[in-house]
Amino acid sequence: MEKLNRFLEWAYKTRGEAVKSLATGKMLSKEQMFLSFMSHNPVFISNGVRGLNGAVKGIGFIPKEEYLSQALKEYKEHIKSYVKGDRNYQKRGLELLIKWLYSTEACENIDFDHLYGIEMAYENSYHNYINNPECSMVFYQPPVISYEVKGKIELLGQKYDLDSDVENDDLPIIQQFVNAQHDVYHNPNPSIWKTRLVYKFKIEEIYDKSSTEAGFGTRIY
Repeated sequence: MEKLNRFLEWAYKTRGEAVKSLATGKMLSKEQMFLSFMSHNPVFISNGVRGLNGAVKGIGFIPKEEYLSQALKEYKEHIKSYVKGDRNYQKRGLELLIKWLYSTEACENIDFDHLYGIEMAYENSYHNYINNPECSMVFYQPPVISYEVKGKIELLGQKYDLDSDVENDDLPIIQQFVNAQHDVYHNPNPSIWKTRLVYKFKIEEIYDKSSTEAGFGTRIY
């Protein structure tokens, strides 16, 4: 997208400001922290072989393809440094996220045409998207902000059993990257990356459904 519309400004900057605040040690109230997650956890709406289904899932932006290899290398180095009880692991992870996603320089290198997530449950959403890739995501941040984003889901990667001999380096880079981006902050578990496919959501339409004069279902993209 050549110019970020107000949804992308909100979704990207809300998440980025929260990451920057945590990285610098700024104390956020529980209310502020919960509100910041609203741009990360929309309700996915699907309709396929399992019928209409809504599920809250985590999503995020990633760098454009040409930047993935170097970012993944740094993500992996950081993940390998994890030691249980290391209180600085998350802080170092936040600094990496700022570098590759939320710094002034990184902003120019983000793929704003897509949103990405990880399939963890393999239940209704998964089976619906295999049958029908159409998806609607509904975001809500109390008290008034709301957006609906419509598009199509593409499932990327190769799914293997946990006890298979496949190594992470053998997985497609996008599968490695999105799983690694999750693990740079959360307690890492690279052994399960091969069991987790990646959602690639192509943004096709965006509606501002906020309770504001500019909202109420206004199509903005």
